[in-house]
Amino acid sequence: MESSGAPLELWLALFAIISVTLSIDLFSDHFHKLFKSKNTSTQKRSYPFGTDVLWTIIWLSLGGLFALVIYFSLGSQKAIEYATGYALEKSLSVDNMLVFVLIFTSLGISHVYQHRVLMWGIIGAIAMRIVFILAGITLLETFSWMIYVLGGILLFTSFRIISKKENKKLDIEKSLVVKILRKFTSIDTTSNDHKFIKVINGKMVVTPLLVALLSVEMTDFVFALDSIPAILSITQDSFIVISSNIFAILGLRSLYFLIGSGIEKLHYLKYGLTVLLAFIGVKMIISEFVHLDVVHSLIVVFTILAITFVASILKARKSI
Repeated sequence: MESSGAPLELWLALFAIISVTLSIDLFSDHFHKLFKSKNTSTQKRSYPFGTDVLWTIIWLSLGGLFALVIYFSLGSQKAIEYATGYALEKSLSVDNMLVFVLIFTSLGISHVYQHRVLMWGIIGAIAMRIVFILAGITLLETFSWMIYVLGGILLFTSFRIISKKENKKLDIEKSLVVKILRKFTSIDTTSNDHKFIKVINGKMVVTPLLVALLSVEMTDFVFALDSIPAILSITQDSFIVISSNIFAILGLRSLYFLIGSGIEKLHYLKYGLTVLLAFIGVKMIISEFVHLDVVHSLIVVFTILAITFVASILKARKSI
């Protein structure tokens, strides 16, 4: 595994930030009942729109501040690697939000309870990512030819994104999560509260909320198989990869509530991500013969993302 070059203090600072921010999230989840009690309809937002804006700004600021910490601690090269990895993970996660919308809609999960599902989903995603990242770096260190495999995975993923049909509804009954759960227990489809598991007539049953949580985790598992190879093409420094992934994930929930309802207006998102992943896949496959500096990679990534989002915004305005 590539030595991160990061001192122990930086690792401790990273995990301290994770612990504090997740604790705040867990603690704030208790306040969700206060907002719920003020809403006569459980379909209303669990938090005011301004709160989502504020938290999105906070998470983005934390990610930016940590880039400065890396710059002053490890140098400009590592800071650029972090920024590129962060931008990659953030942009790829936006595409994942559409799946979250479909999951919640198909299961009829009220807006006030989506907060709880995503909070625990993020905790599970962080743990999963760390395992995937360390495994990926170890594979690349052990088998040099794995870079071609990972490059091929990204090319396949880019083809899959551009060719997949846009689904307006998800048939949750056909999902792997529901099929596995039904083999071991029953699902109480009438439940619509904050509990993941209930006891009915002396029998333990799972609720749609747990189905949603496991579906979100399954989605992130598949998503990680695509995104981890992408960032490993930028750097194999374990500290940079882990920190950029975690900071991109931490703000995912507030960003989801901020733009989730308008995610379908990003008309050109899948085209931008297709080009982005194809570029990274080719970069990995030809890396032994052609070296592309990380600064150039950063420029290409930000250019593709800028064109994608600007074009989507312009199209959305024309359609109003």
